[in-house]
Amino acid sequence: MGEFVLPAAFQPQNDSSLLGVVPFCDEGDPPMGKLIGTELDGRLLTDLSSLSPQNPLTPNERFFIRTRASKLLDTTRPWTIQIGGRVEKTLTIPIRVLTEKSRPLGIHLTECSGNTRAAHFGLLSIASWEGVPLHEVFEQARPRISGGRVLVSGFDRYQEESMTSEPGASWIFTSDQLLSSHAFLATKMNGKPLGVDHGAPVRLIVPGWYGCVCIKWVNQIDYVSEDAPATSQMQEYASRTMQTGLPSLAREYRPAVMEPSAIPTRVEKWRIANKITYKVIGIQWGGGRISQPEIEIRFNPDGRFVPVENFRSEACWCYWGCEWSPARLGRFTMRLRLNTANSTASRLNSGYYDRTVEITDIQNT
Repeated sequence: MGEFVLPAAFQPQNDSSLLGVVPFCDEGDPPMGKLIGTELDGRLLTDLSSLSPQNPLTPNERFFIRTRASKLLDTTRPWTIQIGGRVEKTLTIPIRVLTEKSRPLGIHLTECSGNTRAAHFGLLSIASWEGVPLHEVFEQARPRISGGRVLVSGFDRYQEESMTSEPGASWIFTSDQLLSSHAFLATKMNGKPLGVDHGAPVRLIVPGWYGCVCIKWVNQIDYVSEDAPATSQMQEYASRTMQTGLPSLAREYRPAVMEPSAIPTRVEKWRIANKITYKVIGIQWGGGRISQPEIEIRFNPDGRFVPVENFRSEACWCYWGCEWSPARLGRFTMRLRLNTANSTASRLNSGYYDRTVEITDIQNT
């Protein structure tokens, strides 16, 4: 990631001390960083307040989980990926071939499309990935028609009936969507082999798209026709990926690309030169490449929006921060907006990522 230097306002000072972290209000009390449930009902929520610009990656054991591995999954057998459908000749790719060809493919932010305030927005994490670009896999396949659609599937049989989800780990893309997003088959995260709940031995990563398309336990890639029906997973996530209604055909789905979004992740309380100051830290992501801060923040509906400061940027996400000196005690609801017009930021514009804190100390002496 290279050397990183905090902006001057966020560097430790001789006359400053961190007094604590202000919790967010009205977001329930789910267990954070702990595995709960099993199979389709298994979850792990990332505590976003533990991330920082200096240490931006989510440790593997804290990376969010929306679905845990099936009890029927056997990863002790030799794993292969079958490539078939409308191709001249079916192929079998052993996992060892992917492992041998794997190399670093960047740091990417992943968010579940069902990420909510009730979960402290904990279905979001950042990791450094290793794997094989899909275009190298495609080069081995010889589809009977150019372009077309690609069905990526993973192991999807479960021992238990789910209370929250339908089986069906699969999504249909166009070839161009996978190539332009630089999608890849991942074998490692943060320098370590994938854990079974994170899709071991191989999962799909589609940078910039919601996590529901990042199929785990990939075992099949098929070239399919233009009139292929939508998969059960596409239908389950239709509303969460901002589709219009419940399309029956895969071609009717808009790309499940993450919209421009931003969220406060941590509010620190500091004493600086005998004055109380608050520092808000957050993450911005989605909407393509981010080259500079593109968001502003306000702390109440009657307040004005002010710009934030960019800490560090990767391709499609960045950390940001701002100093804040509340004029009164009480509750404050933080809202973010883009400082450029963008009609596709529907979640951000609606207040979906608003977060509230209660300030109990503004004493300056």
